[in-house]
Amino acid sequence: MTIKILPPQLANQIAAGEVVERPASVIKELVENSLDAGATKVDIEIDKGGSKLIKIQDNGSGIEKDQLGLALSRHATSKLASLDDLDAILSFGFRGEALASISSVSRLTFTSRTASQTEAWQAYAEGSEMAVTVIPAAHPVGSTVEAVDLFFNTPARRRFLKSDKTEFTHIDEWLKRIALVRRDIHFTLKHNGKMVRNYRAANTQNQYLQRLAQVSGKQFAEHALAVDCEHNGLKLSGYIQSPYFDASSSDTQYFYVNGRLVRDRLVNHAVRQAFAEQLQGVQVGYVLMLELDPHQVDVNVHPAKHEVRFHESRYVHDFILQALQSALSQAEQLPLNAHQPGGDEAPMDHAEAPLVQSTPAANRPSSPFAGHYSAPLSVTPPASERHVHERVASAYGQRGSGYSQSSGAEHRSSRSDRYQAADLPSQAAIDNYVQLLATPNVNRPTAAPSSPMPLVLAGQYWVITQDDALKLLAFTTVAEAVLRQQIEHKLASGLVGQPLLMPVSIKADNDWLETLEQREQLIRKLGIELTIRLGQLIIKKVPPYLRQSQLANVIADFLQWIRFEEPADEAIVNWLVSHGREHFTSAPALWTEFSQLPEPQQQQIISKAKVLPWQLWLSEQTSE
Repeated sequence: MTIKILPPQLANQIAAGEVVERPASVIKELVENSLDAGATKVDIEIDKGGSKLIKIQDNGSGIEKDQLGLALSRHATSKLASLDDLDAILSFGFRGEALASISSVSRLTFTSRTASQTEAWQAYAEGSEMAVTVIPAAHPVGSTVEAVDLFFNTPARRRFLKSDKTEFTHIDEWLKRIALVRRDIHFTLKHNGKMVRNYRAANTQNQYLQRLAQVSGKQFAEHALAVDCEHNGLKLSGYIQSPYFDASSSDTQYFYVNGRLVRDRLVNHAVRQAFAEQLQGVQVGYVLMLELDPHQVDVNVHPAKHEVRFHESRYVHDFILQALQSALSQAEQLPLNAHQPGGDEAPMDHAEAPLVQSTPAANRPSSPFAGHYSAPLSVTPPASERHVHERVASAYGQRGSGYSQSSGAEHRSSRSDRYQAADLPSQAAIDNYVQLLATPNVNRPTAAPSSPMPLVLAGQYWVITQDDALKLLAFTTVAEAVLRQQIEHKLASGLVGQPLLMPVSIKADNDWLETLEQREQLIRKLGIELTIRLGQLIIKKVPPYLRQSQLANVIADFLQWIRFEEPADEAIVNWLVSHGREHFTSAPALWTEFSQLPEPQQQQIISKAKVLPWQLWLSEQTSE
């Protein structure tokens, strides 16, 4: 057999095997093109589950006449220009294969008009060479793509299509996914001439919760906890299932990276760990959006772009885990009680949206990722006119307008039954809570330092003057002292261990099992979780001060250290400080922490500063 270059149509049909799996795949590619073009309204029309007709119309920027031919060519795109662009992709499409592949397995026409053109133009490709013909057409600003008779020229592929109902279900599910992340877009879907979905643009939080209820169900929207956390270039936002609503929500598990829906085992692992203590064995629902520097994630690792690869996967995992645990721990602080009889408010209409009461997170020194969460509270319209006291009653678990008698009975499941014996809050407690809600919702910063931060020298020292002394105080000295104070403060009540993304396994010594049994209380106090299985020591949890250490060596040395005697707290603190030293990220933040230390401790740290002999220098210059 001789090697030959494939004809363009055959090459496109082969490429379509990856891009065009079913009608939902066509709609995904075409709608993403509309979003990349800046559309704010996208209308989708299909017939017979998309096998007969797929029509996408948008109000985006459109395509110039002289570029319509290129738009239907393989590997032609406006979204990438160089190899550097591939390292920081923010658009949905970037390979330039979709339109060419779709046109090779359907009768495709592309009509478009830009704002600068007075008329629209229509392009279609035909023949084995996929020659593109462009003719005038009538069309508003934007684009319309019609794909008729999908797989008409590839009967083998057409036989693999399912029933119209099944194919429509796949299309509907994909539209739900994109509607959750692109709240600013108005989506409509028609099937066989009938309007079946109409997701209006959600410009406010209440409107978005209304869309969330449409997509994920009313119960999930009413009981979900909002997550909003940002740290060091990573931002996580969205909603997670409340730990007090233990119905399975496996059909509501959406995770987005920079607006792109992905299926990622790392994310699923972090969510399962966060809910491990609250809802064991329950498929937890979540709608989460992660935003990060596009250089830190590779989206070009899957043919259908369903998966991504993070450059710092462990850091991303821990960030997601800590953010979710922070929201869940704050949710547990809300008092709960069973349904009170006499709740005669009318059920909430399906079109109404729950109210979100945002609560800033408490300062959590052990978690640098602590953000804030907000719990949706049901109200009846007009929400702006209802008294804050009613919102307080809803926050304390009293039956709000979002519940009917039947739904309330369903909600009092096995988990919520555990809280039925809880006493109701007193009227004084509710009144105090009303005052808290009436206070402006402002994130209160940590206490301001009592004295302004000194001048910084060489990015490593503070220049401090005391009486006639001129001193240089190293940042590392202060950072170590602050870290020591934090560890001493927390060690008395026990450190909180953080689970490892991948447990570390090392060969166990024969005497380690006995050591673990004898020093179990000490190991637990340090937040370390160790198990021995099949001759291997498995490290599952460690305190945050050991996360960046070589755990295989550190834990082995630690077990040898505590084998014969239990060290004193001071020795434990010194050990943790030696492994927990980290470079500070902000001189003002470090100075603020330093200023919050007791005055004697501040003076003790300053006494370690290097004294500069400035008087000697002046005398030498004077003598010269």
